[in-house]
Amino acid sequence: AANSSKVCCGGFFMCTISDIGGPTANMYQMRCTRPEVEAKCRRLSCIHPTVCKLLGTSHEPTLEVLRRARATPGVKRVHVSSGIRMDLARQSDAYVEELAAHHVGGHLKVAPEHVSDVVLTHMKKPPQHTFEEFAAKFEKASEKAGKEQYLVPYFIASHPGSTAKESIELALFLKSSGYRPRQVQDFIPAPMDIATCIYYTGLDPMTLTPVPVVKKLRDRVAQRALMQFFVPENWFAVRRALLDAGRGDLIGSGPECLIAGSPPPEALEARRQAALKAARDASDDDLTDDSVREQGEDGADEPAANATYVHAPAAGTAPTASGDTASPRSVGYRPHRKGAQGGRQGRSDGGRGGRRRGS
Repeated sequence: AANSSKVCCGGFFMCTISDIGGPTANMYQMRCTRPEVEAKCRRLSCIHPTVCKLLGTSHEPTLEVLRRARATPGVKRVHVSSGIRMDLARQSDAYVEELAAHHVGGHLKVAPEHVSDVVLTHMKKPPQHTFEEFAAKFEKASEKAGKEQYLVPYFIASHPGSTAKESIELALFLKSSGYRPRQVQDFIPAPMDIATCIYYTGLDPMTLTPVPVVKKLRDRVAQRALMQFFVPENWFAVRRALLDAGRGDLIGSGPECLIAGSPPPEALEARRQAALKAARDASDDDLTDDSVREQGEDGADEPAANATYVHAPAAGTAPTASGDTASPRSVGYRPHRKGAQGGRQGRSDGGRGGRRRGS
């Protein structure tokens, strides 16, 4: 391919290898140093829960490949974009320094995936401190190389073992570290995966101990929102998750608070748009005059007493009367409203309330 490119380009050929890594970029030629033990070993993993003392962890074969790739004629850059096993990389200063100096194009993707040791154990991932140690070494190596480079951590929501408590722990870590993930991966069961077995059975297949599993959409949305607590549109979801978990102390203006005490304009607009979309998607039966009008005593349809009619975009935003002197109550289609449906409900002040359709 290189020769043909030289011919087509008049003898000029330059290329950039976008990622020379793989599923595990820095484990090239790493294997057990005792073949006779390897033949009998039944350990599930050589690197979990700890790195086996018999595993050869030298990074020299990997460094040799990187150097040869850089020296190849026509190769302009060789990037390692992902796939680094951080608990192994932190053991080799030479590898981290050469990585930062030659093989990172400004951002390096890493996958700590979570910070809770409970969740990481079910993921078969190393403890959280290994990520922090690697991050410190990478920052130091980047400064030594005279480059401004950053880690892009990858995290996952709703993995087996992750509850609201673990998600809040992750959110607090993200806030304290200054990470704001633009994309969040939700756990998706995959065939032949231990995590999939846990997801469907609720049990750890190795120990048969129960493992909490998140399956309800509301809980999955909450965990995803907690990881992006800084997004204004997630304010209501984060607030509900924090209150359900008994962590109302994280709502307010304190230094450790995840969200403010009052919703930002973007959150209110997002809720308004959701109400509008729900109104548009509703069937004609749900939008009949019965939902916004009340039948008078003479049998004819007439507007409900003391009613201020609102359109769907403003549903749920107008005040509701609680007494004779209160502002007029708003009636209308409010798809997010909870409570009993159907029937005629009178108001506490003796007025006549609007009728709601039964589900």
